[in-house]
Formats: sequence, structure tokens, C-alpha cells
Amino acid sequence: MTSLRHSLQLQKGGVISIVGAGGKTALMFRLAQELAARGDRVLTTTTTKIRLPMRRQSPIVMVSDSAERLLRQAGVILKHSPHMTAGRRILHLHHKLKGFHPRTIDRIWQSGVFRWIIVEADGAAGKPLKAPAEHEPVIPDSTRWMIGIVGLTVVGKPLNAKWAFRPQLVSALTGLAPNAAISVSAIAKMCLDKNGLMKNAPERAMRFIFLNQAESQRCLAAGKQIARMLISPARAGLSGVLIGQTIYEPTVEEYHIII
Repeated sequence: MTSLRHSLQLQKGGVISIVGAGGKTALMFRLAQELAARGDRVLTTTTTKIRLPMRRQSPIVMVSDSAERLLRQAGVILKHSPHMTAGRRILHLHHKLKGFHPRTIDRIWQSGVFRWIIVEADGAAGKPLKAPAEHEPVIPDSTRWMIGIVGLTVVGKPLNAKWAFRPQLVSALTGLAPNAAISVSAIAKMCLDKNGLMKNAPERAMRFIFLNQAESQRCLAAGKQIARMLISPARAGLSGVLIGQTIYEPTVEEYHIII
């Protein structure tokens, strides 16, 4: 049991992109709160769209159509709160925040205003598993940490649209037939395949898998099985594997660093 900061080897600052399915938004805000609690200046944002955060998730939500305007206002906001969320506009009908182009996030990072920028870089319609489409995920070049997330509640469930976002792409990646039970080995393959969770990862980015939703003993056991497949032998350039959940403390139940 350890902190997210320690298990993800977060040092000095940088851009963190979170992809996959099964708790990206919750993980983003848990991580932001942990970093901001140390006094670090943290921006949470997206290259797609996210639900408007509740106040307990983010004390400040800002809308700006340009990096320059955001940075001017952030200078004032950060005097009162080390953590803020920003996007390009609010989609009122869907109660969502539309994010920035990846190059805009690169410019914001280069300004030096924030020590950490955490980006939700993928959409999954609330499902615990997904495979990226051709245009996904949308990763800023400045990303130094990439976290691929899977919801462990999907293990043993049928491969269909109830449990997986774009189940046909999951089928193509894993070889599972439609409506077949989703196995731990299929999830491991999703994590390791070049077109799976780590797709589009910048070459220099550290790559972590977060096996989420380990609230029950069944899910925790499944997470440990998957972790063993991912770390022995070390493959696909992974830097580490975390098992945990985003509802209770501690967030990380078990972690493995791959040397």
C-alpha cells in the first residue's frame, strides 16, 4: 500500500496522460488532490471531454479558448488554490467540459505555470474496458507519464457493448469472440498489444498500467493474475503495474516497478 506519487515514480513535475476505461476521471482527480496537497500547482484537463467536476474533485473550473488567456488567469487563481481544472468550453446539454488540442496543452506546459498537468486523453462512455479507435488516444507530445487503466469488474463478463466500449475492436485485439467471457489473459493482451492501452505513447514516456476497481477479493485476485502476466517477463516497455481502486483509501493496494 503506497501513494500514487510514489508508485508512479512522479518526480520534478510533468504531463501525465490517462487512457483506457474504468475510472480515468476518478483517478485523475485523486492524483491531482494528492499532488496539490503537497503544494504543487496542478492543472487537470482533457483532450476529449469529461463530466464537469464536482467541487470536491476540483475547487476551480475555468473555461478558456486559448492557452494565453488561461495562463494569465491561472496566475491569479493559483494564489488561492493549487489545483484547477480547465477546458475550452462547457457542453451544457451534456454537462461536460470540452478539452484542448494536444498542442495547446504542450504550450501550457512549456509556460512553467504548472508543476503538473494531468490529461484525460481517452473516452470510454463509462465502460470498464475499451480498445482505441484509429484516431485514439489523443496524447500531447509533452507527456512524460502515460497511465492505461482497466476496470477489473469486467473480468468474466461477456464481451458486448454493456461491458466494453467498441467491443468489436476488443475482439480484434484479443481474439475473443463476441459475448465470450472476458479473461485475465485477454486483458493482459490489451495492455501489451501495440494497438492496445499504450497506443500512441510518446517514446520517452514512462508507461504504467493501473488495474482499477479492486474493491472485492475477486477483482483483487484477478488484478494480481494480470499483473503477473505483465511483469514476467517485462515486456512492451512497461514501467510498472498498479492494482487498486479510486473509492477508498489507500488508492494503491499493490504495485510492481519493472526495471
